[in-house]
Amino acid sequence: MKAIALLGRTVLGLLAAIGRIALYGIDAISHMVRPPFYGREFASALLNIGWLSLPVVGLTAVFTGGALALQIYAGGSRFNAEAVVPQIVAVGMVRELGPVLVGLMIAARVTSSIAAEIATMKVTEQIDALVTLSTHPMKYLTVPRVLAATLVVPLLVGVGDIIGIFGGYAVATGTLGFNPAAYIRNTVNFLEPLDVISSLTKGAVFGFAAALMGCFHGMNSGRGAMGVGRATKTAVEGAAILILAANFVLTGVFFSL
Repeated sequence: MKAIALLGRTVLGLLAAIGRIALYGIDAISHMVRPPFYGREFASALLNIGWLSLPVVGLTAVFTGGALALQIYAGGSRFNAEAVVPQIVAVGMVRELGPVLVGLMIAARVTSSIAAEIATMKVTEQIDALVTLSTHPMKYLTVPRVLAATLVVPLLVGVGDIIGIFGGYAVATGTLGFNPAAYIRNTVNFLEPLDVISSLTKGAVFGFAAALMGCFHGMNSGRGAMGVGRATKTAVEGAAILILAANFVLTGVFFSL
């Protein structure tokens, strides 16, 4: 009976946490369309989330694309299907690996940064000072970061897709003997508009989820250094799980019809 009671409390606690995060997200969206707007905070978030994430996104994508080309060539050679390397690399990067890897990189880099920054502000009572100065923490801290991530992560996903395909192209033409012009032609001809639309849509959803989880857990962190550390860890874990779950749902929506 104790095990059942513990399981019940865990499930109820999980559902309550999901409900609080959902209400926090709805509140953030409602404040996006109402003034005042903090342009400097928004521009700073764009720079931090978008521009400063480019190196890690690019390196992740290029190595993933190269490894994907090697794996497809090795697997395809078992049944004389080596020629499908360009098509599989393209659709694999654009539909799945590009958005998911960029989302997880954003969760690791941006979500942790946002959660630690806001949790530290809460511990040092800077958020209380904002309220004292009649500045709404949701508008000043959450909205600029969530809006910037929602807008800029799709661009990162697009760049990651291109770099990942280039990684596969470099490996295929440099070591596997593929003709460069034929590789590019097969890649372009195989991709469809829905592939690109699904990739960019996933990027927007993943960016929203990553920034929202960082802000939520930062705002609700405990006291002291331990509270900041726990908030950062929980935010990254929650963002990663949410991104993978959203990827499953969006893949079903776009490609199961």
